Amino acid sequence: MMSHAHSSHTEGDFAASVKSYIVGFVLSVILTAIPFWSVMTHHFNHATTLWIVVVMAIVQIVVHLKYFLHLDFSKKGKLNTFSFLFTALIIVMVVGLSVWIITAANELMM
Repeated sequence: MMSHAHSSHTEGDFAASVKSYIVGFVLSVILTAIPFWSVMTHHFNHATTLWIVVVMAIVQIVVHLKYFLHLDFSKKGKLNTFSFLFTALIIVMVVGLSVWIITAANELMM
């Protein structure tokens, strides 16, 4: 009896997970098609097209984090979300400071 209750809980989680993946996939396809259409049709000027691509890329990052990596601020996902944000911060700092150091060294060499 206990295994049956456990398996139904797992099936509900599986259905919710599959629904999350499908929603994420559909949103990702839409968020990819919009900039693709914008670039291929030349409907907008260059600056507007560039902004559309950048904004859709940022929105798509958020969609991937929410629907595929399941990062959110619920009690269950808060630890994973903060771990991800801390890791992203460290990576941005390492890359940004490395570029800054290399640029400064290049200026001193000239």
